[in-house]
Amino acid sequence: MGRGRVQLKRIENKINRQVTFSKRRSGLLKKAHEISVLCDAEVALIVFSSKGKLFEYATDSSMERIIERYERYSHAEMQLVATDLESQGSWNLEHSKLKARIEVLQRNLKHCMGEEIDSLTLRELQNLEHQLDSALKHVRSRKNQVMFESIAELQKKDKSLRDQNNVLEKQVKEKEKEEEVQQQMVQSSDHDMNSPPSPSFINKMPQRRSSFNNTDTRSGLFLWIIKPAEQV
Repeated sequence: MGRGRVQLKRIENKINRQVTFSKRRSGLLKKAHEISVLCDAEVALIVFSSKGKLFEYATDSSMERIIERYERYSHAEMQLVATDLESQGSWNLEHSKLKARIEVLQRNLKHCMGEEIDSLTLRELQNLEHQLDSALKHVRSRKNQVMFESIAELQKKDKSLRDQNNVLEKQVKEKEKEEEVQQQMVQSSDHDMNSPPSPSFINKMPQRRSSFNNTDTRSGLFLWIIKPAEQV
């Protein structure tokens, strides 16, 4: 059977307590040395017996150096904790201020909507009326500004569309004019081909002279008829 767990409590017998201290102290020093070697850790061990006798162990670095490092670390930790506490307190204060501010804004919003105004005094109601009038003026001013901007934008678009329409209309007229000129040229060409030559054109043509001798050129042209010879 395995050994039962020993209950940890103060050993009443003085001799047994001294023997146990000596054994456990040796084991503790041994464990401190082992962890420093195996894990390359800086270890400092300080033990005082019940009679006030000092037992200590330190790694290669001196005990003073390890203690000084411990003090610096402890001081930094204390400063960090103090800073955290101060920061926490500051955040708590800021949270309280923001919470109160939110409550005021929510209450003012309800008042602006006409809710929970029965408990307001005359002065508070007058201030609320002034705030609403001021807000209404701002809303109207902004509305007018937006309307003017919209009208200006629409006028700008209308002008752009008119300019485009004028350009297209001009192009259409130029196209129609070109087609009309081409049609007139075609009709003129067809008319010249189908009509007889003019008298001036005929007079300009050279006259072919007759191969016959006329007795009198002033008496006109004689028609000569040649009869066929009689058959024998």
